[in-house]
Amino acid sequence: MRKLLVAVLIAAVSAVLATQAFAATRNVNVGDDYFLRKGKAPTVTVSKGTRVTWKWVGKDLHNLAVTRGPVKFRSSYKEDGTFSRKLRRTGTYKIVCTIHQPYMRMTLKVVR
Repeated sequence: MRKLLVAVLIAAVSAVLATQAFAATRNVNVGDDYFLRKGKAPTVTVSKGTRVTWKWVGKDLHNLAVTRGPVKFRSSYKEDGTFSRKLRRTGTYKIVCTIHQPYMRMTLKVVR
């Protein structure tokens, strides 16, 4: 009976950790002249500690750069691939593609 209880406890803890790891990731598409989706510049809200991954899905050369925010970072210029950043500081990040600004932009809010 004790082994069964330990096995159930381990399975429950593993499920909780796996769910937290899955929930702590946010993907953002980098298309031709847009972040996330075509149209109005999006605002994406994530929790502190979330890993945001930008994935290049278009054909043109793009990058991303934080122009205003608690921490500044930027990707290299790419036509494909991904760029990831784990966001540990709360606040509002203004992000642009430096080639296509001011039209290719997004806001990223990191909350507790």
